[in-house]
Amino acid sequence: MRLDSRQNDQLRPLILTPHWAKNADGSCLIEMGDTKVICTATLENTVPIWLKGGGSGWLSAEYGMLPASTNKRKPRDGTRGKTDGRTIEIQRLIGRGLRAGINLKALGERSITLDCDVLQADGGTRCAAITGAWVALHFALGKLKNEGKIREIPLQNPIAAVSVGIVNGEAVLDLNYAEDSRAAVDMNVVMNGENQLIEVQASGEGATFSRDELAQLLDVAQGGIEQLVKAQSEAIAGQ
Repeated sequence: MRLDSRQNDQLRPLILTPHWAKNADGSCLIEMGDTKVICTATLENTVPIWLKGGGSGWLSAEYGMLPASTNKRKPRDGTRGKTDGRTIEIQRLIGRGLRAGINLKALGERSITLDCDVLQADGGTRCAAITGAWVALHFALGKLKNEGKIREIPLQNPIAAVSVGIVNGEAVLDLNYAEDSRAAVDMNVVMNGENQLIEVQASGEGATFSRDELAQLLDVAQGGIEQLVKAQSEAIAGQ
């Protein structure tokens, strides 16, 4: 039995709150257990210089943890004068993951910035950010469509992410911090709504793992992502 009494293939309690930030073009507060991330999408009528004149848009992401999101205060990047390597890695992961599901050509020469700010961290923040940011992105693109600036919402598939790992010799879904900190294997999986893989980050934390265990972890992740995609679809329904 897991520390929070969940089954091995069970997500933490999940809440998606659309339009949480009223000033954003699109927003969603995602809560996965005690992990809470506010995701916003901002539209701009410009693109990076290397895309100008090409008729295509761009999507990028920024990620940050608020100082009180963890037990020990996390200094803001601005006070340290640089962005730490972990933050840069996660920003790139979010951007890559969500660009895999959007037709940037249909966006026109516009940019979308997804800002993912961790209000409270208890494991799986990068995965929650991807899942919540997709909902925020959908609403921002819906705004463009409603304004007549694009014909259709250029999203090809829902995209979500979840953590899995081997804890006490068993494959488990959606690790909280206590599980993540003692997992023998830790993995983050990004997939679309057709169960196609977009990115897999896996590492043995002081241990090795077999191909069979890798396949088992991917199966557990797929089951979790199917649940997340369903929740995303419910969050955007009728919006």
